[in-house]
Amino acid sequence: MRRLLHLWIVPAVLVLWEVITRLKEDPFFLPPTKIVAHMHEVWFSGPPQRLFLTDEAIGNILPSLQRLLLGWLIACVLGVLLGVAIGRSRRLGDYVDPLINFLRAIPPPVLVPVFIAIFTIGAEMQLATIVFGVVWPVLLNSIDGARYIERLYFETCDVFRFSRSVRLFRVIIPAALPKIFAGLRLSMSTALILMIISELVGSTDGIGYLAMLAQGSMDMGGLWSSIVLLGILGLLLNFILLRVERRVLTWHHAART
Repeated sequence: MRRLLHLWIVPAVLVLWEVITRLKEDPFFLPPTKIVAHMHEVWFSGPPQRLFLTDEAIGNILPSLQRLLLGWLIACVLGVLLGVAIGRSRRLGDYVDPLINFLRAIPPPVLVPVFIAIFTIGAEMQLATIVFGVVWPVLLNSIDGARYIERLYFETCDVFRFSRSVRLFRVIIPAALPKIFAGLRLSMSTALILMIISELVGSTDGIGYLAMLAQGSMDMGGLWSSIVLLGILGLLLNFILLRVERRVLTWHHAART
């Protein structure tokens, strides 16, 4: 109940936004009611058996979500596997740390022309853009989580003569999970941004593609609808990740409290 009371800021901001835009009557800054009406008309006025999604929503929102989640999942798997391996091997870390620091300093949008040359324009190029930018928060947090584990844990493993597999799945990965989940949450917001960037170049569908079309045709309703939809998606995905994190890390939160 207390958390719900803290949400008063949301309707307050919406009311303020509505009042200011109605008073200014700026054609480039629409009130929330017009944006919601546009979203309902274009995307969410379909039949109930399709969850009220229109043809345009199915043809653009769903492909964006598919690219977002697939790219994020690939990056997370790669980041966690490589991060745990590098974090537990000091020698391997010494070899790859300079390469990691070099690659993660390159902004992913700069590599879009490179990915176009390698994969041509299409889904593979878009996935490559998302994976390249998303993998770094997961990788770095996984390295830190696996590297800085209390020595007492390993001394206990030595006493009980645990095998390597038991140490990995019962000690190392659980101890690194808080850091790993922090990387997963950071990477989700990055994936959302890169999904839009990848859809601005040569794409024929997607939320970013719709936003680009709306901007080119000065369709402010379509542009603001895309912006608001991205914010809602980011909020929902972050909420889901938080719920999963609290479920998986119940023991961690209980220990902290």
